[in-house]
Amino acid sequence: MNKHESIEIRPARMTDVETIRTFNAALARETEARILDSQLLKAGVEALLQDSSKGWYAVAVNSRDTGQATVVGQILITYEWSDWRNGNFWWIQSLYVDPNYRQHGVFRQLFEYVQEHAKANPEKVCGFRLYVERDNEQAHQVYAHMGFQQTAYLMHEIDFTEKPLSSPTATV
Repeated sequence: MNKHESIEIRPARMTDVETIRTFNAALARETEARILDSQLLKAGVEALLQDSSKGWYAVAVNSRDTGQATVVGQILITYEWSDWRNGNFWWIQSLYVDPNYRQHGVFRQLFEYVQEHAKANPEKVCGFRLYVERDNEQAHQVYAHMGFQQTAYLMHEIDFTEKPLSSPTATV
């Protein structure tokens, strides 16, 4: 039996906070070589789990290998209202699969779970969006294979949480 055959996808619970925090910290290290503030990260996960208007996590749970329910993957959905479409784009964020479970269909199962929920709410969900590191070719290929198309948009941001906060140097 493959590892993915013993995976169950379910909504995240408050009891999953520590695992989600750990996975998010690992994700930041792996994708951006960033070290996140552990307490701030935990507070952010807790805030989302306590307020569904911010979004929701789904987790992939394996019960077979260890005999107890172990979270082996996660996906976060947040919302962006589109006045042009009169619906929400669901943003896929904080996608992480334990390295021991990669290449075993865990992401596909997480994504299919999210898709089922979106299809059950077509009046509220107008599509999916996600962002990918520019040079992460493997991720670009995976998302393209799943039907995502690269857009013409580039992302720009001002992040108030980054320290030190610097003032813009370019003039407009």
